[in-house]
Amino acid sequence: MKIVIIGGTGLIGSKTVDRLSKQGHEVIAASPNTGVNTITGEGLATALAGTEVVVDLANSPSFEDKAVLEFFETSGRNLFAAEKAAGVKHHIALSVVGTERLQESGYFRGKLAQEKLIKASGVPYTIVHSTQFMEFLSGIAQSGTVGDTVHLSPAYVQPIASDDVADAMADVTLAAPVNATIEIAGPERFRLNELVARYLKAMGDARKVEPDPEARYFGARLEDGSLVSDNNPRLGRITFEQWFATSARK
Repeated sequence: MKIVIIGGTGLIGSKTVDRLSKQGHEVIAASPNTGVNTITGEGLATALAGTEVVVDLANSPSFEDKAVLEFFETSGRNLFAAEKAAGVKHHIALSVVGTERLQESGYFRGKLAQEKLIKASGVPYTIVHSTQFMEFLSGIAQSGTVGDTVHLSPAYVQPIASDDVADAMADVTLAAPVNATIEIAGPERFRLNELVARYLKAMGDARKVEPDPEARYFGARLEDGSLVSDNNPRLGRITFEQWFATSARK
């Protein structure tokens, strides 16, 4: 089966490409640096010729409100025009658990716009909502840092390792479209501030983490249920301790 993975050279994309290639499928890792650009449309028609499944793992290069919305809307429109022309049978997109609950955030407004385009496209689809990746803990810490203190919400998170995300995306790619949203999540729940404090301490980082209920997460205020899944998610197998022991310092 021919599969095109948009964003196929990124963190999740490269791991998903590897898994599907090892199972004998023809997998195209599509990104601007491989000559496929969903914003300009460059290379899309050629890449999608004869393709059965498209997996969209691309992310906006800018998190500025207007830029995010333009990225997801332009990319989505170009993708679906090319997919319809090529006769693609299944469109899969990776999105975020809590997208619909976090509409204060311009980033999540962009993701919701992406999901609406998918549902209206007429192409059979599966949307995968994932909780936050463990690999992004460093960036979350940085986003809340002022001086030597990190201000973060004490809301719950349910982080998932990128290897578990890639496993799930590979399985969904080889399954039939469900024309609905499914959720994946990590096996453990933590308070966000406590998890980041634990991570920084293990990394030998002296920054102090302060719980702050008003601290924003990509522009949105968090509640305890904002970033966790109670929607019968597929749970990852890798715990925080296992991930840290094998991957955190890479």
